[in-house]
Amino acid sequence: MSMTLTSSSFSPHGAIPARHTCDGHDTSPELFWTEVPEGTKSLVLIMDDPDAPDPAAPKRTWVHWMLYNIPPGASGLSEAIAPADLPRGTLEGLNDWQRTGYGGPCPPIGKHRYFHKLYALDTVLPDLKQPTKAKLEKAMEGHVIAYSELIGLYQKH
Repeated sequence: MSMTLTSSSFSPHGAIPARHTCDGHDTSPELFWTEVPEGTKSLVLIMDDPDAPDPAAPKRTWVHWMLYNIPPGASGLSEAIAPADLPRGTLEGLNDWQRTGYGGPCPPIGKHRYFHKLYALDTVLPDLKQPTKAKLEKAMEGHVIAYSELIGLYQKH
């Protein structure tokens, strides 16, 4: 078996409910993972949108949420999780609104894909002091032992 990432909020390649977007309460979805490999010392979760600003002419990948040093014994994150309720030791990175925490889908035009990416690492990363995605990915280099993704879709109505 390989590591899997699922959500009770939406199915793979399914619509992300409005409650998880700027059109709703902007709360994080419930996420679960299984089959974390032996030797995993920490997990990283990155949620981003490669279709920004327009899926017909994407210009950048917009980062919505970043968590790192999630303990390997954790099996998921509850819906609308508050920073104080994150698994012990979990640290947050900066999203593209230049803040920590979850920022839900809010596409200006078209149907966007939202990648929830889970990485198993063979190390615990140092405190990177609210890193950007580039800084976090650089720190992860050479340490990824497993990967899983869950893609959700959203379009404003």
